[in-house]
Amino acid sequence: MNDVSADRRPYVVLSVAMSIDGHIDDRGPERLLLSSPEDFDRVDQLRADSDAVLVGAGTLRSDDPRLLVASPERRAEREARGLPAYPLKVALTGSGDLDPALRFWHHGGAKVAYAPDTAAAKLAERLDGLADVVGTGAALDPGAVLDDLGARGVGRLMVEGGGAVHTLFLTAGLVDEIQLAVAPFFVGDDAAPRFVLAGAFPQDPRHRMTLAETRMLGDTALLRYLVRRPPLTAADRHWLAEAVEESRRCPPSVTAYSVGAIIVAEDGTELARGHSREQGDPAVHAEEAALAKLDPADPRLATATLYSTLEPCSRRSSHPVPCAQLVRASALRRVVIAWREPALFVADCEGVELLEQAGITVLECPELAPAARAVNSYLELG
Repeated sequence: MNDVSADRRPYVVLSVAMSIDGHIDDRGPERLLLSSPEDFDRVDQLRADSDAVLVGAGTLRSDDPRLLVASPERRAEREARGLPAYPLKVALTGSGDLDPALRFWHHGGAKVAYAPDTAAAKLAERLDGLADVVGTGAALDPGAVLDDLGARGVGRLMVEGGGAVHTLFLTAGLVDEIQLAVAPFFVGDDAAPRFVLAGAFPQDPRHRMTLAETRMLGDTALLRYLVRRPPLTAADRHWLAEAVEESRRCPPSVTAYSVGAIIVAEDGTELARGHSREQGDPAVHAEEAALAKLDPADPRLATATLYSTLEPCSRRSSHPVPCAQLVRASALRRVVIAWREPALFVADCEGVELLEQAGITVLECPELAPAARAVNSYLELG
């Protein structure tokens, strides 16, 4: 394994489509299609947005997937950002018994396979250079997998399953987000593969996952849950509501969002606030305006929180430095937002991802998203 003492583990998104009764396939000879066309397109976008895509040996054997980014436009966009056309493809196996003829090894870009030390040598011999093979110790250790992927520069990992892999990561407490697509039918077979298997899942009766988003994708329902997040406090909700009020001060514009931002010290002292197009500047963003009012060397910033009604931008045409980069360059380590940036002016905002890759904690407050959206009701948000 690589030495990762200075590296951060990837942000882990578990992606799964299941029937209403929790099955990810039936027992027929052909793969059961659970997703709608719109959801398949979402999964393709999620792959394109990821640095690596991971799948387990069971899924490789049963489905023989290629795990590619299907859209030529999305591949081209990755390359324009200096990335390979396809994310790194990752396989997990406990036994090392994977067929080198599987399509997974012969399509797309780079591949890496993880197995216990006792199986890794056998797997490396079988694959004969088709993938980098890494041993994870005495057992198939998902923490060791994340450590090695972090050392390879993977900041965002998409886990596609199957059930054993979902369970492995969830019971280890290593999943940050679940994107769960629910198909409108039942499988009705107890022996059919399930989303998760029995296991000792981390339990805390005081903390439930946060439902951050619900979306209709054709006849499929998408539920997006934030898993590994500390709970929001009453103070967080108060200050984010204040940021919503600040966003109402934005001069109107049909070509930009109305956003409010407030920076609050650890002791609850308001340090600065700002809103989009403040003081008549059509190009200034809320986070940018708030940060500009503080000395970058202010020691209170290191323990302060930035409250913003919208995800900090990852790209913009009005200024060379997007807000996510401004926050990363500051001493701020905690950000609370009301909602993610819709695909209206920018197709694939990655503000949250950029912040998390820098070790900044980002929390979402879905209950205040409707209020933040309402301030922007003049835009056609879909």
